[in-house]
Amino acid sequence: MGVGVKLASEIYGTGEIVFYRSLIGVIIMWTVLASSGTSVRTPHMAMHIKRSLFGVTALLLWFTSITMLPLATAMTLNYMSPVWIALILGAGAALTGTGGADRKLIGAILMSFGGVICLLQPSVGHNQLTGGLIGLISGMFTALAYVEVRQLGQLGEPEGRIVFYFSAVGMVVGLAWMLYTGPSTHTWRGAGLLLAI
Repeated sequence: MGVGVKLASEIYGTGEIVFYRSLIGVIIMWTVLASSGTSVRTPHMAMHIKRSLFGVTALLLWFTSITMLPLATAMTLNYMSPVWIALILGAGAALTGTGGADRKLIGAILMSFGGVICLLQPSVGHNQLTGGLIGLISGMFTALAYVEVRQLGQLGEPEGRIVFYFSAVGMVVGLAWMLYTGPSTHTWRGAGLLLAI
């Protein structure tokens, strides 16, 4: 997908890529849910919207970083999400008083950050700092989305319904972005890339 986004960004804006990716996701997930007899109705709509907004923000930021950075660098920054998850869960436990700060966890998190900085230093030039920051923030929003997915799973929400709402929100946000920036002209190559993504 990352390669497809990198190539498609020569033709389409980030919002368009997110819109078409999400449109295809809505169609696929609607079909999967309907064929399994699972309704899209949910008693946890607010949580779905929250999770979806985190996920779509992460996707928009990640795709933007892919257009601004070498693909490997953008991928690495997005894969920082497990470090962010550990920070989010650790901070949540500390704030609620359900657990103290685990020194081993804190040490592992700091070492992870240090490792990423060491790895990326040679490949992020001064003209790529904005893209690097966007990629790092995309990993944080990915982590927030994963935490929300975990909570929805604990409430018994089916995976297909979670993906459906993520795709639906992505389609709306992507469409709004695309209409604001103006749609691009389609080519066969561009349509093929969008389908692949």
